[in-house]
Amino acid sequence: MPTILRIDCSPRGPEAHSWCLADELMARLAVRYPGARVLHRNLAETPASLVDPAFILAMFGHTTAERAKGVPALATSETLIAELETSDVLVLSTPMHNFTVPAHLKAWIDQVVRFGRTFQSTPDGKIGLLKDRPAYVIVSSGGHFTPPKARQPDFLTGYLASILATIGIRDVTFFRLEGLSRGDAELAEGYRQARAQIEARLPS
Repeated sequence: MPTILRIDCSPRGPEAHSWCLADELMARLAVRYPGARVLHRNLAETPASLVDPAFILAMFGHTTAERAKGVPALATSETLIAELETSDVLVLSTPMHNFTVPAHLKAWIDQVVRFGRTFQSTPDGKIGLLKDRPAYVIVSSGGHFTPPKARQPDFLTGYLASILATIGIRDVTFFRLEGLSRGDAELAEGYRQARAQIEARLPS
């Protein structure tokens, strides 16, 4: 039975546009993966711990799940990594905050991108240690960040693609939900385009 890990990042919770589109995506995945088990993590409700000195010290000395077991500073990291290891599909919904990922998502990233545990450093660069799997990322924004209407930089999609690849997740698809604060017409058009992207990638 496949497992889908859903991670929502918006402080607005179920009212967020990214969350609402993730609901639609999950309904489509339920048809594609009948009987799938769903793990759901709401990062706004249960945020990941921020990296602190104890985490840094423990990270370099406990690079396997066995060695990290029972180490308080790595407890959050191990829980979040275990969720990733269990999953066959990743669904990530997030708003764009100030051109990049929100703080809740960055804290999660810092907990799961861990030296020796989810990636290894080599002379040729970092090598991911997690299995690849389909990852679907919904990005919502009040403005436009893709051409031809882009009026702001996008430091989110490239960063997320790179950081997920660092831990081994390379099969990443982005669904962009843009122009949400530009009036009703732009809002409707943003949903229309995002739904078209989902249909193209996961036809019904």
